[in-house]
Amino acid sequence: MKNRVIVIGGGGAGLVAALSAHESGAEVVVITKEYPTRSQTCMAQGGINAALSNVEEDSVELHVENTLKSAHGLANEDAVRFLCQSAPDVVLWLDSIGVPFSRTKENKIAQRKLGGAYAARACYAQDYTGLKILHTLYDRCMAEGIEILNERYLLDFIICSDKQKPYVSGVSVLNIRSGEVEIHEAQSVIVATGGYSRVFHKHSTNSVASSGDGIAAAVRAGARLSDMEFIQFHPTALKNSSVLISESARGAGGYLLNSKGERFTNELSPRDEVARAINDEIAKGGDVFLDIRHLGTEFIENELPQEAKLAKLYENIDPVHELIPIKPSAHYTMGGIEVDENSSTCINGLFAVGECASHRVHGANRLGGNSLLELVVFGKLSGDRAAKYAMSVDKTTEISENKNIFQEKIAEIKRYTNEINFYEKQRDLGELFYLHVGIKREKKSLYSVLDKVRETRALLPKMGVSDKTKEYNTNLREFLEFKNMLEISELILISAIGRDESRGAHFRVDAPHADKKFEAHTIIDKEGALSYEN
Repeated sequence: MKNRVIVIGGGGAGLVAALSAHESGAEVVVITKEYPTRSQTCMAQGGINAALSNVEEDSVELHVENTLKSAHGLANEDAVRFLCQSAPDVVLWLDSIGVPFSRTKENKIAQRKLGGAYAARACYAQDYTGLKILHTLYDRCMAEGIEILNERYLLDFIICSDKQKPYVSGVSVLNIRSGEVEIHEAQSVIVATGGYSRVFHKHSTNSVASSGDGIAAAVRAGARLSDMEFIQFHPTALKNSSVLISESARGAGGYLLNSKGERFTNELSPRDEVARAINDEIAKGGDVFLDIRHLGTEFIENELPQEAKLAKLYENIDPVHELIPIKPSAHYTMGGIEVDENSSTCINGLFAVGECASHRVHGANRLGGNSLLELVVFGKLSGDRAAKYAMSVDKTTEISENKNIFQEKIAEIKRYTNEINFYEKQRDLGELFYLHVGIKREKKSLYSVLDKVRETRALLPKMGVSDKTKEYNTNLREFLEFKNMLEISELILISAIGRDESRGAHFRVDAPHADKKFEAHTIIDKEGALSYEN
């Protein structure tokens, strides 16, 4: 199985990486716990940034400037420049493989302005941009014959050692259908498992699958994590369900109104500023609404059809005639697995891309429209680098004996007692995080939540699964996800406690100003050891 690349995750980042590795000559297998077309990428509605020639007042330099400004001093300028310079080419590539972008009257790719941007830069496909990109990528992978193994839950990376540094030899996964542990060998592995904002439970715009599995497995394997305290709250999630209402609604001219019907903030300021402004209005005891009524029926039906459907489905609101009640919800995690300019971790052969990775292009606050861009730009890069690494190594390690080790770990979990309902603990964790590790934070409260997380981790052997069956054991998978979220929660809290300042999405009421000495990236390992690096 020489030259084999395994991609963990079937969202946009994983599928782009798979196509790139395949094109570079590797044998590629995509392993994903859900079906690719259900991944979180489909909820990236607003658009993908690129300074195309369509917009005369825009440029790559302005894109760079906007991205660095949103990052609040924590982005790597070289990485940002690479991202922004690559943007026009990757959008044209997406267009060439069939992504149905919306068009202007001149048949050019349509673009809209999102928060924090100086110009209309986000290329869009109505308000289904991520979904249409994802489906196109999936079709492309099928056409290229790339193998996709669905319903496999990542357990751990299999790491071996030599005289230099550890290297990855494969992965262990739980086949959700059969309940069997599988071992898959590869010369290189790309982690593309998405973010971790489901730590906030019902207060997140993300699917329940965004439990940070790949990040938790990577840090257990010896990878380092970076900037875990930076979690972006999207300003406009539906009040009762946290379902996302895209920034495209504000980009098209939607207003934010308080309970008095007054506009109280610049709707197109960076997301951290808008989310805090909304949070402050809600803290006064009032509601906040998104108003798109003035955009008109025809515009809403043609340009914002998904937002209208979501408002009707989840809030019983017709946005053509009524105000949409909203609140900020955890949306995007800027932190993740530390990678270098080649998307490589500190473990040979282990790469990471997408929301689970920290390419240092978002810093303390991601610019709207840059997430889809990142997954395509660095998806292409990581796939190519992983393929070339796989073809360059001549290491064959027998790893099949690991199957028994992981089977015993699953059996041990099934032997846990069921004295405590972990679902209740998961809900409690989400509430604690939303109240104390959310838009506004304070050191004493952060320490209190950290104590709770550690207490909960210690009680895991009393929170076993009630379902002992093998096939399609959802109870077991959700327990494993909860276990990963607890590991990640502890690292988030340690990182947030250590950053005694306010910067971007990390706002500390007890340290409300930015501190120059923290103009550095937070680095943390599995032991919780914290350091800062430029």
